[in-house]
Amino acid sequence: MKKIFAANWKLFKSPKETREFFTQFKELSSKATGEVVFFPSAISLEATSTSLQGTNIKWGVQNAYFQAQGAFTGENSAQVVKELGGTYVLIGHSERRKIFGESDALIADKVAFTQSLGLIPMLCIGETLEEREAKHTFRVCETQLLQGLSKADKSKPVVIAYEPVWAIGTGKVATPEQVAETHTDVFSILQKLGFEQSPILYGGSVKPDNAAGLIKQPHVNGFLVGGASLEAKSFIDIATV
Repeated sequence: MKKIFAANWKLFKSPKETREFFTQFKELSSKATGEVVFFPSAISLEATSTSLQGTNIKWGVQNAYFQAQGAFTGENSAQVVKELGGTYVLIGHSERRKIFGESDALIADKVAFTQSLGLIPMLCIGETLEEREAKHTFRVCETQLLQGLSKADKSKPVVIAYEPVWAIGTGKVATPEQVAETHTDVFSILQKLGFEQSPILYGGSVKPDNAAGLIKQPHVNGFLVGGASLEAKSFIDIATV
């Protein structure tokens, strides 16, 4: 299975900064050992699209509604992402779930709509620190996968990103043993649901100095990277493991 190295820029980088980043990154991108995907902020989507034309670097949007257009103030259209040349839609990130109150039902609609357009949903799952300490990691991941994929088409691609909430932006990272255990569990759940061909990415304070060890763990097919993806060299160091 191919490796995927995805960059979630969250609310960072203006269009100008985006263009400057890709001018530098494109010189390094040939070193990547798998598919590279960027999720810029919505206001920098067009800058990303134009910067990456003619390359094999993929990109997508961090959030999109489950309808192409309408009276949905503040939302993004996956149809427009497709027209601009995007490939992916990031769905169900813990910040969308916690800060913006996205439910599993809404996430399921987004996954299904994204697939219907021929785009690839990257579905994020993961437990909080309290849930891990209570030994509920498996149950949380199972519930989020069962509900998030409840309307998904098994014949179309979907990517899963396991991100322990307690290791996002905290500087903490799951140990290789914890990652191996959880990714094996996630794979077993996907097998039961008929999505065993879906890549499983790890996200949670991935950096150049821990990426090589994490990528060796079973069922780790790449990474979803936050802060370490904001610098071209840092991200390419991760994408070359």
